[in-house]
Amino acid sequence: MDDLRIRAAAAADIEAVLAFWRDAAEGTSISDDPAGVARLLDRDPGALLLAERADALVGTVIAGFDGWRCHLYRLAVHPGHRRLGIGGALLDAAEERFVGLGGRRADAMVLDANERGRSAWRAAAYHQEDQWSRWVKPLGPRETRTGA
Repeated sequence: MDDLRIRAAAAADIEAVLAFWRDAAEGTSISDDPAGVARLLDRDPGALLLAERADALVGTVIAGFDGWRCHLYRLAVHPGHRRLGIGGALLDAAEERFVGLGGRRADAMVLDANERGRSAWRAAAYHQEDQWSRWVKPLGPRETRTGA
């Protein structure tokens, strides 16, 4: 796929990314708003990776590194561009980023009901660790404490 370009997102990409996630990503996140994505870009400017073909956004992954752990979120490929290696190229770029930052192991958040996503992660040599569970607590005013 010679025309695939992967780059870090910029503030000018936020609205396009949010629209892309509505069409291509599985589920929504409490941070799926302009302020949430802007905070990500301010905190970790290289974390949100975009895959583009002919200047069209066709894939994303968030490759966040907190200095201790490497976390992958929002791996999404446009439905019309799946099974072309875009997801794998995004993961390769994310893993290269992690290695460059000194990361030692990457983990991914995958919804249990997202079988297509689980298959994609298995194909990329990731495995589920059944001994872990994700514990969450939404932060903020009590009236906004809902969702993921």
